[in-house]
Amino acid sequence: MYYHICEAGIIETDQRGFESCSAGIGIYDEEEWSRELGLREEYSLSQKEGRIFFCKIEDHASYLFGTFHIPVKKKKKRSRDFVLYILDNRYIFIEEDAFAEQTIASIAKKRSGSSYDKNAFLNDFFMALLEEDILYLAELERGIAEMEEVVLRGDTDHFNYRMLEMKKEISRLYCYYSQLADAGEILCEQHKISKIFTGRIQRLWQETQVLREYAMQVQDVYQSEIAIHQNDIMKLLAVVTTIVLPLTLVAGWYGMNFYNMPELKFQYGYPIVAGISLVIVIASLWIFKKKKFF
Repeated sequence: MYYHICEAGIIETDQRGFESCSAGIGIYDEEEWSRELGLREEYSLSQKEGRIFFCKIEDHASYLFGTFHIPVKKKKKRSRDFVLYILDNRYIFIEEDAFAEQTIASIAKKRSGSSYDKNAFLNDFFMALLEEDILYLAELERGIAEMEEVVLRGDTDHFNYRMLEMKKEISRLYCYYSQLADAGEILCEQHKISKIFTGRIQRLWQETQVLREYAMQVQDVYQSEIAIHQNDIMKLLAVVTTIVLPLTLVAGWYGMNFYNMPELKFQYGYPIVAGISLVIVIASLWIFKKKKFF
């Protein structure tokens, strides 16, 4: 796929038009790029050490070379990967899916009939990568807030699993914005894009940092609720133990069965001991209630 960048916008063209135009965009897959231009192996999309897992820009003598690993929102294990060569008057994309192609087509529709140039296109392309990110971060924040409400209601089932997934997604975006910020600085130094792009990345990076801290706070609330629940259980066990202890003493005392124990032959010995035990239980419960132990 080839495009011509002119004052009228982005116009689709063929290979001959791409090669002859003053500013153009070429989109290849890995096989087409290797066959068409015969670049060295280290420039291919799938390198020996594995696929792209990061965003970076390398400044070479006559061009910029970048690899981009774009997380897919709401699909935590998917990403969009592509390679970008930035020459004086050419932008060459190498990808295995149609992400860059679809993004460029969307930009072409929006910019049709307006004054345009190659730097404006590059700025629009990278701004399009961040178009809906703030909305997605707001959605993540709502998810964390809902989890906090659930914890405060006492429903902690599967909390650790859900929080782990949330923290992994936030961490993925945090690394992505950090890497993209470094790439954006190089692009700004080359006067290719405006500083609005790096400013937006910085705000998104700060937002992910806030979300990381918020998630940690909610996890602390969860740990506090677990500790409170455990304390309640220990308090209940302590109350039961305290009540049973004097009864155990009475049972042990009269369980000795000495021959001369007068209560053994007393007609009302058993009901008296039972009454004393009942009084002990009631008095203990009253004291604990008064002291607000439960």
